[in-house]
Amino acid sequence: MIQETLTEARQKMDKSIEAAQEEFGNVRTGRANPGLFANLMVDYYGAPTPMQQLASFQVPEARTILITPYDRGALGDIENALRNSDLGANPANDGNIIRIVLPQLTEERRKEYVKLVKTKAEDGKVSIRNIRRRAKESLEKMSKDGEVGEDEADRAIKELDEITKSKTDEIDRLLAAKEAELLEV
Repeated sequence: MIQETLTEARQKMDKSIEAAQEEFGNVRTGRANPGLFANLMVDYYGAPTPMQQLASFQVPEARTILITPYDRGALGDIENALRNSDLGANPANDGNIIRIVLPQLTEERRKEYVKLVKTKAEDGKVSIRNIRRRAKESLEKMSKDGEVGEDEADRAIKELDEITKSKTDEIDRLLAAKEAELLEV
């Protein structure tokens, strides 16, 4: 019972780390990346639809992205979604494709991205701490109900704290690497 609770908590924490890593990947560095548009929603015939489902992406140059919609009718909707996003992109529509030339990253913009990444890292840590809290409550309930001994529950809680610390440290390492990548000129 204890081991299942700890294993489940570890797996959920790993998923939180993966989610944080994905979020970090969506934050732009000096190079154009289709992942920038992963969470961008387009109002497609009245339904919010992920842009990844509406178009293909090509990166012919370091700061240029070509977006080719599968349905030409969605061209205007995609362009509007890009203009209204916080990506700082200025889409150029030629009737068939949308070309985006991403601006050179300024020092100020890099610092904004670092703040954004720190916020995403903190969200990941909060998620991990919430998982820890739920697992701890479960272990305490097992001890209170007499399913496991008090000493066993205390040892399990200590192990849970060690797991939590290692997972939050992992997010900190990922954050430090992304921060260095963003500030690199």
